[in-house]
Amino acid sequence: MKKLVFLSLVTVLLFSCNSQDIYNIKGSIEGVNDGTVYLQKRESGKFVKIDSAQINDENFEIEGGSVDYPSSYYLSVDGVRGYMMFFLENNELTIKTYADSLFAGEVEGSVSHDEYSAYNEGLEPYYERNRSLFQQSRDAQQAGDEEKAAELNSQREAVFDEIQEYNLNFIKENPASYCSPEILRSVAYSMSGEEIESFIDNLDPKLMETKIIIDLNERVEKLKKVAIGKKAPDFTQNDPDGNPVSLSDVLGPDLLLLDFWAAWCGPCRRENPNVVAVYNEFHDKGFDVFGVSLDREKEDWLEAVEADGLVWTQVSDLNYWNNEAAQLYAVSSIPSNFLLDSEGTIIAKNVRGDDLRKKVAEILGE
Repeated sequence: MKKLVFLSLVTVLLFSCNSQDIYNIKGSIEGVNDGTVYLQKRESGKFVKIDSAQINDENFEIEGGSVDYPSSYYLSVDGVRGYMMFFLENNELTIKTYADSLFAGEVEGSVSHDEYSAYNEGLEPYYERNRSLFQQSRDAQQAGDEEKAAELNSQREAVFDEIQEYNLNFIKENPASYCSPEILRSVAYSMSGEEIESFIDNLDPKLMETKIIIDLNERVEKLKKVAIGKKAPDFTQNDPDGNPVSLSDVLGPDLLLLDFWAAWCGPCRRENPNVVAVYNEFHDKGFDVFGVSLDREKEDWLEAVEADGLVWTQVSDLNYWNNEAAQLYAVSSIPSNFLLDSEGTIIAKNVRGDDLRKKVAEILGE
């Protein structure tokens, strides 16, 4: 892959000489004559308003604030759909965007945003290939050519792998960029604790103070505690009848699948029939399942349990992604599972489809 090229050291040095302790944002929003523009930060999955300004004849100004380091912020406008993401830093920034496409705005005065724009420009060829393959796959399906559609989808998977490689290369080649923590966070969900830690260790020390790296270091520690070979941490949540059930209460069979899922999760619901099949085949031979739902509504949870025929023990605290057990196990996507032996030791993670059946059969000697 070609080496990523970004701003020269000279440009960075010039910026450093012109840096200041506060930011000043002068902007225009074509198509919005009046209203309020909001500067927001995303925290714990929610937008938090930091500042605001009135729009007069499409123009606005937000001034006098400061940030500890460059990071991603968002502009939104009352009555306008969407938002614009940009890297805010202490400098004079100029923003131009549009009412019908806030996301497509342009930024001047932010070195980090220039780097991020160059990064996104490099991604575009991959996205274009994916869009083309997706359209071809859909056309093949509509024509009834399932074999061709499957081959095209395999090619899309290869493109996703190339995107992952592109992201990792950016982080490796730009260890001092404030964009690197943002990109590392976006790919870390599929990485082990050791993998995340190796990338963090190669970053410039100045990035260690960023909230993203602090959070990723916390995730690394959680992942280490639930790595293969570790004893599965115990927890207690209520079953559908409101009775508390602990993981330690259901340990005992030769194999226990700790299964994180939710009624609203399409991939989970598509995987459930496979888990049911493995359960039915191997339950009498020492295999059991302990389900943890990341649902918010009890009714939705119980309807899905009934519809999918999930006869094993189920628990939930109905806290969605803030489910305490999911947090304990560093679950960032579902379905997610942990295969435990009779002592509660983790012997496999995220085994699904036919791989789950093969793994269970192998361990039980079938």
